[in-house]
Parts: sequence; C-alpha cells; structure tokens
Amino acid sequence: MIILSAKDLTKTYGVDVILQDVSFHINEGDRIGIIGANGAGKTTLLKMLSGELPCDGGDYFLSTDTTIGYLKQSDNFNSENTVIEEVEAIFTGIAKMEQDMLELSAEISRRADKGESGPEVERMLHRYDQMQEEYRDRGGYSYKSEINGILSSMAFGEEFFHKKISTLSGGERTRLALACLLLKKPDLLFLDEPTNHLDIGTLKWLEQYLKAYKGTILLVSHDRYFLDQTVNRIFEVENHKLHIYDTNYTGYAQQKKERREAQMRRYQNQQKEIARQEDMIRRFKERGTEKLAKRAASREKRLEAMEREERPEAQRGKMKIQFRQNVKSGNDVLLGEGLGKTFGYGSNERRLFSGADFDIKRGERICITGPNGIGKTTLLKIIMGDLSPTEGRLKIGHNVDFGYYDQEQQMLTSSNTVLEELHDAYRLYTDTELRSILGRFLFQGEQVFLEVGSLSGGEKARLSLLKMMMSGSNVLILDEPTNHLDIESKEVFEDALLDFPGTVIVVSHDRYFLNKIPTRIFELGPDGITSFLGTYNYYVEKKQEIESGKKYLEELAGKEESPKEKNLSTNEQRLLKKEEEARQRRLKRQLAQAEETIAQLEEHIANIEKELCKEEIMTDPVRLAELSEALDMTKEKLAAEYDKWMELQEV
Repeated sequence: MIILSAKDLTKTYGVDVILQDVSFHINEGDRIGIIGANGAGKTTLLKMLSGELPCDGGDYFLSTDTTIGYLKQSDNFNSENTVIEEVEAIFTGIAKMEQDMLELSAEISRRADKGESGPEVERMLHRYDQMQEEYRDRGGYSYKSEINGILSSMAFGEEFFHKKISTLSGGERTRLALACLLLKKPDLLFLDEPTNHLDIGTLKWLEQYLKAYKGTILLVSHDRYFLDQTVNRIFEVENHKLHIYDTNYTGYAQQKKERREAQMRRYQNQQKEIARQEDMIRRFKERGTEKLAKRAASREKRLEAMEREERPEAQRGKMKIQFRQNVKSGNDVLLGEGLGKTFGYGSNERRLFSGADFDIKRGERICITGPNGIGKTTLLKIIMGDLSPTEGRLKIGHNVDFGYYDQEQQMLTSSNTVLEELHDAYRLYTDTELRSILGRFLFQGEQVFLEVGSLSGGEKARLSLLKMMMSGSNVLILDEPTNHLDIESKEVFEDALLDFPGTVIVVSHDRYFLNKIPTRIFELGPDGITSFLGTYNYYVEKKQEIESGKKYLEELAGKEESPKEKNLSTNEQRLLKKEEEARQRRLKRQLAQAEETIAQLEEHIANIEKELCKEEIMTDPVRLAELSEALDMTKEKLAAEYDKWMELQEV
C-alpha cells in the first residue's frame, strides 16, 4: 500500500535550484535512507514532505489519517520544562483518562456505600468498563514503563528526570527529541541525522528498535554502517535529481558504480555511432550524385530521430587531503599510567574514570570508544595538556607535536571569513596560495569570503581539517571527526588517515570508520582502558568472547599458554597482564553492583506485595492493575539479575 507519493517536486531559492522534478512513491513499511552531499537538499526534501516548506512545483500525496513524526536537527523544547515534563506531555490524553477513571471509580464507590443501585449505577459501571478497555488499548498500563525504558536506552537515568531542558547539552537535547518522537509512534517517521551524539551502545539499541518499528521510516544519515543495518531503499539526492536504489547502502554503492559505468558506455558507443553516421553523410554529399544525396538525406532524418543518450553528469568535486608531518616523533609517543579524572568536591564529586593505562607507539592508529559521558574528550584534553589528571601520570615522547580536531569547532573564530581564518594561522602564505588550497577543500570563488559563523556543520568540519592538514603535526588528536562530513568526504578523509605516516588518536562512534582505520581500539570505562587489537568487528567479537567468559575460564583452569601467547613480546605480555588486572577489577565491581541490585529488587517486590494486601488497593481496579504489572516486571528484572549474577560467578 502506497503511503506517500510525490510527482515533479521542485524547490528553488532565487536562481539556485535545490530540487527539480523529483518523483517517487513510498510503500507502507518502507525503510528509506536519504543520502547526498552536504547542501544537496536532503533536509529540504523532508521539510517539504512534512509541510514545513512549500513546493515551488509539483505536488505530493499523503495517505488519509497518516501521522508524521519529524526529528529535526534542532528541537522545539520549552527550556523551562524538565525532562520528565516534556516526555509526560506526550501522554496528556492518557493521564486525563486516568483522572476520569479515578473520579468515576470514586463516584461508583460512594454510591455503593450508600446502597444505591439501578440503571444510573449500571450505566456508570458500563462506562467504567469501556474506559478501562480504551485505557488498555491506548497503552495506559504500560506507558510509564515504556517511558522509563526508552529514556534509559537514550542514557537518561532518573537523575535527569527533573533537570531543566536549558541545562542539557546539545547532544542530550538531540537524544531527548529522539526519545520523545519514538514514544509518539507516528505512522511515518522522518529522522534528520538521528545518529549524531549517540554512543555505540545507543546506536545498537536504536537499530534494533527501528528494525522492529511497525511504521514507515525516512531517515537522512551519513552513517554508512547504520544505513546498512536499518534501510531497504536508498534515495540519493544528486545534482538536483533523485535516484532510487532498492537496497541498503553497500548495495547502493555497488549499483551506483555499475549504473554510471553502463550509462557512460551507452553514451560513448552512441557518440561513436553518431560520428560514423555524420562521416558517411558528409562523404555521400561530397560525391554530388542525386542517388547519394537522397541516401544522405535519409540518414540525416534517421539521425535526427535518434533518441540521444544523456552524458552522465560530472561527479561532484572531492576534497583533496594529504596529512604530512614536519618532523618524525620518537618511537615512544605516549605512556599513561593509572590516569584518572574527577570533577567537583565532596557530595558534588563526579569521577569519570580511573586506572587508565596505555602505551602508544609511533604510527599506531588508536580509536577510543565508550559510552557518552565516560570522559573520552576529557582523556584527549589530558593527553594534550589542556587538563591535568586527578591521578596517575602521563609521559609524552620525543618530538611529539599535537594537532587537534574539535568536534564542536570551538577553535574557529566565528567573525573571521574563511580566508582570514586560514591567513591568521598561516601568515607566510599569500592570499592566492591560500585560495588555491581552499579550493582543494571545496571553498571556491566567493565562498572564501563567507563568515565562519555562517558556515554549515560540514563546511566548518572541512575548514578545521584543512587547518590540521597544514599544521604538519605528527600526532593527530581527533574528536568525532566524521560527524558533519558527507559520505564522499568521509571516504577521502579515511584514505588520508591511512596514508598518514604519523600517529592518530581518535574518538569516534562511526562503526564504518572503526572498521577501516584503527590498528587498536581502546574501550574507556570507569575502571580504565581495555585494549583490543584490530578493527571494530574484531573488537565486538572479542568483547562477546570475554563476556561469555570462555577465554578466562581456560586461563583460570590453568591451561597451558598457546604457542601464539608464548611468542608474545615482553611489552605485549605486560599489556595482557594489565588487561587481565583491569578485567578482574571490573568483574569485582560488577558482582557487587549485581548483588546490590538484587537486594533492592527483592525489597521492592516485598513492598509491592504488602501494598497489594491493603483493603483500599483491593477495591481500586486501576491501582490494582498498576501494582500487578509492576510486580510482574520487577520479578522479571530480578530473574534477569540472578542470571547475570550466576554468569559473573562462573567467569
């Protein structure tokens, strides 16, 4: 069933054409990824389909009674509201129904106490039954647990519930907007860059949620791994047109390459045939005979009637990046021993991490992962000397020169023009030389005179990368460098990092990037760093192996070291020993936490059972249902915690 269709949609701003004659249809249940270069018109298309922007040409048709939910790149929250107030506002209708049911129940009880009966009481009882049924159908008995579940999955614990929106960071506001949208469960879900500011754990949860989502999804994203996991169709916006591929991102990349090559072959073959026919016509005319002149005229008519193949449009220019190092660093780049960071004092003290050990050598590409808020950016700032660690020590190697990419681009001066920003940093270059360099990063013509503050996120990212490229640093420190880059720019950037002879330390949640770049992955947790050799897929595999306890069960059983382990260098053996010590500390902490959780859940179950025995609860069907559901859910959690505790005991 077609839920949305568009015919010849066109959008222009003055003389600039954004979209032209865009046509498509969307079936119920489709998962569509919209991709394209920054500025191609992806967000514009979503805004037109949601009714926020008028169409300058064409039209679109939406199925009757279809509800649309739209996650924008900026939210519309009331800054004075708390987190829980914004979320509960979604369920105002259910809350009103709860109140009406309570009032009706109280009225029925009052009349029963007076011994009243008759048609009026019967009507009230019948109405109460109807309200209960409607309340259940609308999710009244489960919406509170659903709120807690989705907020928890979006990294909003109970400590966030009463925080004002104005105190949240940009990333937290984005996550809250996504949580609110998922709770609304619209038929048609529009998501504009939903993966920004999400850590890997939350990304995995969102992927699973969207796979099970019953509605239809249109999402704009540059996250190639996320697109592969969630979509079954790709809409590519390129050169004002829309190209449709019925596959995921990997299939699209292959099909696009084959489609362009086939289109170019058809065009070139036709051009050869046209040239051959024109040459024959010219020769026939040169002979000057009446018979050949007629043949020439006949061929000219056939040539004019030929349906011409369009020349494939030129591919968009790509950034040209090549990171160079002015001076080679020593072999030992960074050594961290027992690093930790705590903010605040007394009751306001907040520990991010402690016991972080690492040893980074020249030429390594280290990717740091971990949940949001664990202190990944803080660790980068400690490495560069912008922050001091609360504990531990850091040793920086010989000739180490840091270059830093800030995900918020706060190191750019908003009032500068693009050209001034570069000139202030590199005064030995002439304006002509700088304009030539800027052209390699797609800042062409009058764009070099735009103010930095007016640039898009992708343009600021390109400018920051250009400044880093020119710095000649031998250790690149990168904080979420791919967040604002389109897919083509990401691929160019990744290739440049692979060719860089120096050392790279990068924080990233981009799993496609993590499968291509690192030689090692550092997982930062509260109790330090766990190091994994290789890329993301290997890291996931090893984590699962560690969590299942197979590897360490063999070690604890005293099995003989494998030949591979015997051949490890002293440094590698030391790293393995530190990883094992860190694992043991984590295991001890997890056991204590599991035991504490079990005790809390058992106490909660006892309190609920005590409540259920009260007479006033027994006569209140709404409260009785709530408590019964809460009891079942708590018992399920307790069973899961016991399973977890047993697994930890076996490791």
